[in-house]
Amino acid sequence: IASILEEFGFIPIETPTIEFAETLKGKYGEEEKLIYEFTDRGGRKLALRYDLTVPLARYVATYNPPLPFRRYQVGQVFRGENPQRGRWREFTQFDFDTVGSSSAEEDTKVVAVTISCMRELGFKNAIMLINDRSNFADFSPEVIRTMDKLNKIGEEGVVQELVSGGKPEEAAKAVVGKIRSQSPTQNLEEIFKILRENYSLREGEDFLFDPTLARGLDYYTGAIFELKLDKDPLSLSVGGGGRYDNLIGSFSKKQIPAVGFSFGLDRLLEILAKK
Repeated sequence: IASILEEFGFIPIETPTIEFAETLKGKYGEEEKLIYEFTDRGGRKLALRYDLTVPLARYVATYNPPLPFRRYQVGQVFRGENPQRGRWREFTQFDFDTVGSSSAEEDTKVVAVTISCMRELGFKNAIMLINDRSNFADFSPEVIRTMDKLNKIGEEGVVQELVSGGKPEEAAKAVVGKIRSQSPTQNLEEIFKILRENYSLREGEDFLFDPTLARGLDYYTGAIFELKLDKDPLSLSVGGGGRYDNLIGSFSKKQIPAVGFSFGLDRLLEILAKK
């Protein structure tokens, strides 16, 4: 993966395992409750990093590297999960991001690099699911987070969770139906065109529009991605990402666009070990 990323101009950096708690809080929505927080001997409120994206945003805001800045990083992250198949409290992410460009070319590069890595690793059926966060502009954060669980709890489970949150059952079913019926945005149409023409990737084989893909983290603003081993909607995700144009600006007065992706290295290694 690193060798392919370097061919595309990404360079390695490191960020700290420990951040100030305020750096991480307010970035993950409902998932914020999974952050490991503690107070050190000096009374400072600290936290173990939840992902590698927010520390990158803080790094860019602090050190102002020349833009566009393309980086990759391998590192441990920590979440107060209930351990289960494919989910751990400590695991390794392999992130890569482009900072400083709002061009759809950078979104397509993320998809193309990811698929190239998976093919090199021998995953011939791996496919990138793609959606646009603007498809959820008319829906509340609670609806987005619930839709993000679709492949885990099924459509009936999503409807019941929306009902539990206060929606009438018919309204909940209508919400799910409306989301399922949406079409690719103009932004996605441009991304798909570039993927086909510049990278010879095949829609339906290498990438696929998925109107139900939500990605639960609050910082996503545009195209969002989720990597699957095959077209089975119930198969484990082995990576995800998207565009987050407002995150770096939360650490400085300057808005800097960015897009990135993260491989779940533990899951990949577990699957490779069984091949």
